[in-house]
Amino acid sequence: MRRGRPDAAYKVGPPGLAEEAEGYLLAHAHQEQARREAEELCADLPWLTAAQAEDLTRHYVRRRLDVSREMLRATVRRAAELRREYESRYADLRRDLLKRHAVLACAVLACATGAGALASATAR
Repeated sequence: MRRGRPDAAYKVGPPGLAEEAEGYLLAHAHQEQARREAEELCADLPWLTAAQAEDLTRHYVRRRLDVSREMLRATVRRAAELRREYESRYADLRRDLLKRHAVLACAVLACATGAGALASATAR
């Protein structure tokens, strides 16, 4: 089980298979949505012949999928950039916290040593 991913323990099958199937289903649904929109557009243009309507539908679906694919790639690139930025910031914060804890531990140790030395000096 990975940290931050409580659902990671419940995955079945090879890694990525579920994501690939989900991606396929989403792409298919997106294509069907684009086809429905194109058919609605063609219905609003009654002067188109059947061949023209089919050509317009094919062109619309292809362009719509190209635009959607490009938007998805841009989103993936931005997500990767944000992930790198956040991981870098997290590493910086962890490093700073470790330094602060080390300084605090040294200060406590120095105080304890000083207090012990003072106590033994006053006891003599």
